[in-house]
Amino acid sequence: MAGDITCGSLLQKLQFIWDEVGESEEDRDKVLYQLDQECLDVYKRKVDQATNSRDLLIQALDDSKIELARLLSALGEKAIARTPEKTTGTIKQQLAAIAPTLEQLTKQKNERKREFVNVQSQIDQICGEIAGTIEVGEQVTTPQVNEDDLTLERLEDFRSQLQELEKEKSNRLEKVLEYVSMVHDLCTVLGMDFLSTVTEVHPSLDDSVGDNCKSISNDTLSNLDKTVATLNEDKKLRLSKLQELAGQLYDLWDLMDAPKEERRMFDHVTCNRSASVDEVTAPGSLALDLIEQAEVEVQRLDQLKYSKMKEIAFKKQTELEDIYAGAHIVIDTAAAHEKILALIEAGNIEPSELIADMDAQIAKAKEEALSRKDILDKVERWMSACEEESWLEDYNRDDNRYNSSRGAHLNLKRAEKARILVNKIPALVETLVAKTRAWEENRGLSFMYDGVPLLAMLDEYVMLRQEREEEKKRMREQKRYIEQQLNTDHEGPFGSRVSPNRPASSKKAIGPKLNGSVSNGTPPNRRLSISGQQNGGGHGVRSGGKDSKKDTVKTASPGNNAAAAAPVGVAATAKEDAASQISVSDPVPSTP
Repeated sequence: MAGDITCGSLLQKLQFIWDEVGESEEDRDKVLYQLDQECLDVYKRKVDQATNSRDLLIQALDDSKIELARLLSALGEKAIARTPEKTTGTIKQQLAAIAPTLEQLTKQKNERKREFVNVQSQIDQICGEIAGTIEVGEQVTTPQVNEDDLTLERLEDFRSQLQELEKEKSNRLEKVLEYVSMVHDLCTVLGMDFLSTVTEVHPSLDDSVGDNCKSISNDTLSNLDKTVATLNEDKKLRLSKLQELAGQLYDLWDLMDAPKEERRMFDHVTCNRSASVDEVTAPGSLALDLIEQAEVEVQRLDQLKYSKMKEIAFKKQTELEDIYAGAHIVIDTAAAHEKILALIEAGNIEPSELIADMDAQIAKAKEEALSRKDILDKVERWMSACEEESWLEDYNRDDNRYNSSRGAHLNLKRAEKARILVNKIPALVETLVAKTRAWEENRGLSFMYDGVPLLAMLDEYVMLRQEREEEKKRMREQKRYIEQQLNTDHEGPFGSRVSPNRPASSKKAIGPKLNGSVSNGTPPNRRLSISGQQNGGGHGVRSGGKDSKKDTVKTASPGNNAAAAAPVGVAATAKEDAASQISVSDPVPSTP
């Protein structure tokens, strides 16, 4: 790197090169002498440059002091307090000490000069208008300002003079400009031509004429006052009419459930629906053509509302049904449709009242669905866990599940997760029962899930699970007894031995069947899901649940698989052949 190169390192490198080349001592001394001379020349040039720089700094310091004294004199005695106190130190330090003060005083001088020019120009302008030497719109030349006398005392004298000259004109001119501004704003809001309106009062009130050249006569002020009053009255009447039309538009839109795109087309009409007269300031917001446009739209929608009432009402009913379906609440959709159709055809109810009543029903349905959400989420988890339980049972019955086939490791991981999930089912059911009972106590209603009491489903599931556990226990005891009998037959000295090549009997070991019943006389599985009721519940009854998912979930729901979901013993299938070899006449006790 360049930062590592020094004179010593370069000299060493030069010595190394000389040694390598074989340079003589005389030549080396010449080169070293040249280097010394070049260094001296560089030092001399730097000294000369530093001397010149010092002289320039001294000159700049002197000039700054002179300019500072001149500025202090021009601005007055009050500016003397800003003189820098530091007059010693290095030249740069002194310059640095003077520079901020000098810059500030120069800025103050320029500002003071602009004030003098402004005040003197206004004095000349007013004096010319009073004397009649200046025509309307004619500008005075820029006055000359004595830069050596910019004191505040002199400026105050000019200002006092200006105030005296403006006393007669100021108030009238301010009033005229205020009136002109009000006329401009009102014409802009009402969509009227401002130029033609204001020039009818006086030609000098045109925007092309300067403020100081406008007429300030009594007639001009009186006519402006009348014009503003007339425009304000028109504004009130138009706003009242527009707000009435906007209210009608909102009522018709809400009644016919108009899309946002259609409503957006009239934002310029409805934006001032609740605004006061003073708040309406947008250009053209009260123009006559805008009011006519709103009137035409109100008439069109009023004619259209009766023809679209049936479509709107059925759309609201569909929204209501979707909410109930998502909350697994069964309603009679056919009866609701018939009632709506009868009301519309009879004409005994206003369309707005019908829609308001349906909106109230939708709000109530949403509140009901929200109160059921926590319980429904846990029901979904329970059904999903029972589905995994059913899959785990089928997996445990598969004798080839440990083979190194494709996807076996994925099934093994799923089985591990399924066992963890199945072990959580009792706690999940217990929590679900507690929450359901709390909900029912709070509302005094039974919690129905697709038309079936949820507590009944849970109680039946718990009972079937207990029966399944007892069945599994009994099967384990039977298998233990069969194994003991087999061991006795093999070990007895005179007992009959079973041939290892004997074919397996067609009689299977006692265990749970896939249809949910067991071979020991346990009654078939009770219905827990609502599929049976839905199929026979009559036309027009809509139930909850996601239809696309329900057909798949129902085959593994808690009701359809409560008994079939119990895992079968790992060794049950392996022992079937051995169990079939026991004589039919051998007694099989209920307990070992």
